[in-house]
Amino acid sequence: MIKSCAFALLGLLVIAAPAVAETSSAQRAACTPDVWRLCAAEIPDVGAIKSCLRRETPRLSAACRIVMDEADRQAASTKVASSQR
Repeated sequence: MIKSCAFALLGLLVIAAPAVAETSSAQRAACTPDVWRLCAAEIPDVGAIKSCLRRETPRLSAACRIVMDEADRQAASTKVASSQR
């Protein structure tokens, strides 16, 4: 049961950071403990997990904060690029 939840959570993390084109296992691993610690009540709702991680930014581990900041930067650059078309 715990293993299947862990695999489901890892899948959710991939979806939770759609701005990161290819999420590495290291990136998923960086945020998995934070999702369990801060956002477990939101599982399996991907949108709620994303919102929770954003809301809990000050409490994120340094590794997960880096992943989330990079996703935000990539999303912003994608938005700028699409608006310039």
